[in-house]
Amino acid sequence: MAALPSSLPGAQLQALRGQAARDPQAAVQAAARQFESLLMQELMKSMRAATPSSGLMDNGGTQLGTEMLDQQFAQQLSGLRGGLADQIARQLARQQGGAGAGADAAKAEAAAPLAASPAAARELPRRPGSLSREALSPTALRGAGAPQQFVAQHRAAAEAASRATGIPADFILAQAAHESGWGRREIRMADGSSSHNVFGIKAGPGWTGKTATVTTTEYINGVPRKVKQTFRAYDSHAEAYTDHARLLSRSPRYAAVVAEGGSAQGFAQNLQKAGYATDPDYAAKLGRVIETTLRVARSLKG
Repeated sequence: MAALPSSLPGAQLQALRGQAARDPQAAVQAAARQFESLLMQELMKSMRAATPSSGLMDNGGTQLGTEMLDQQFAQQLSGLRGGLADQIARQLARQQGGAGAGADAAKAEAAAPLAASPAAARELPRRPGSLSREALSPTALRGAGAPQQFVAQHRAAAEAASRATGIPADFILAQAAHESGWGRREIRMADGSSSHNVFGIKAGPGWTGKTATVTTTEYINGVPRKVKQTFRAYDSHAEAYTDHARLLSRSPRYAAVVAEGGSAQGFAQNLQKAGYATDPDYAAKLGRVIETTLRVARSLKG
């Protein structure tokens, strides 16, 4: 077998060597995926180094969180069918003299996404201080262009909402991205179609429009619980942005959000204070998504 990646942690390298002795074909697949994962980590590290930071909420904790997130990105993006890992596996198999190993690896990787469906990802609870579900969702991670696509697709609706509320469009976009997992975790109707409710607005007694009832995570006394909740449903994303702007601008509950919405900190913290969400870390998580949205917006303009 070809040499294993020398930059792997000792425990992983030892495990691969043991696997190679027991099952050479499986070891080919594992080694190929590790090669690809290491390459992806280096690529993302270079991309982040080349992207200017706004300095908003930057500290040692956010840097650690970013590194952990990049590691998750690299692991989830590696080993996809038709990707670099498949090419490496076939090359290693030829070097071994066992061309069938590459095909076996491709079959195994083709089946892997079925075990990590979007529905399963939605059932992951969010714990205070953990990475958000939208960041770790396997579907979202495979869509490397999801943030750019989301910002481009929703820009016009966010700008219309910004004109109605005075809140910067990028902040509104960020909240929609946070609530919907960059559009990959939208609330679904009973027939599986989208509710277009990218802001997670619940349907209270005064709501007379369409609704969608789903299982979601709510924090009760700081503890995450799975509960059934009924949410508003719209015919388009534009309607969702219009309703969100109406909610913030007309409800006294969100007066401070609008008044201090010109700053990312004021927007995020006042949404949490007003009880927009029960997650005790809502403001901090939204702040991180705002920074990502600002970076994406800059990259699209440049």
